[in-house]
Amino acid sequence: RNSVKIFVNEIERDLPLGATVAEVAKRFKPGADVLIRNGFPAVPDAAVTPGDQIALIKRGEKPTADELEALMCSRHTPGVHAAAKRARVGIAGLGGLGSHVAMALARVGVGHLVLVDFDVVEPSNLNRQLYFVDQIGMTKAEALTKNLEAASPCVELASHVERITPDNVTELFGGCDIVVEAFDVAAQKAMLVEAVLSQLPDATMVAASGLAGTGPGE
Repeated sequence: RNSVKIFVNEIERDLPLGATVAEVAKRFKPGADVLIRNGFPAVPDAAVTPGDQIALIKRGEKPTADELEALMCSRHTPGVHAAAKRARVGIAGLGGLGSHVAMALARVGVGHLVLVDFDVVEPSNLNRQLYFVDQIGMTKAEALTKNLEAASPCVELASHVERITPDNVTELFGGCDIVVEAFDVAAQKAMLVEAVLSQLPDATMVAASGLAGTGPGE
């Protein structure tokens, strides 16, 4: 056989046997100055091999939605992005912890996020939460949705302006693979953990406590 099948920005291509990464870039994206091969920086003169995943990036160029998806994929080893994209993560509380967790997950390529918080953005939030001055007065769910869409338009978002109780945990987070507890108050933390463990046995519960320094360090 005189050709090899590889993927260039997630599209299957046939290349002549012995074709190099640089030749792939010249053919499919002239001017590309970042070349990624199977999740790692590529050696331009290296010959491609069957099944290679090649991502071609031109610095400063705004990608289309499909290209962005391909570029996200190139940041992971093959198969990892697909797994992240399938994941559905619920985030309970969108303050200093939850807002940053949501952004990190969106940027890394998690495909579905469920955002829940009843509160609004206040000036006192701006020193540590992922909001901006012109969002003061907006609900955190609405404001964070806008910020995540700007950073990662591929993520699917479901936002809810609600106070979480044992009675609506299943309605809000049913179907989530992971539920992140990002509350401030100990009683609310305990309530959510107990509700998720009892009502959503297939979900993984991720909780964090002791971050605010409200008591002695010892």
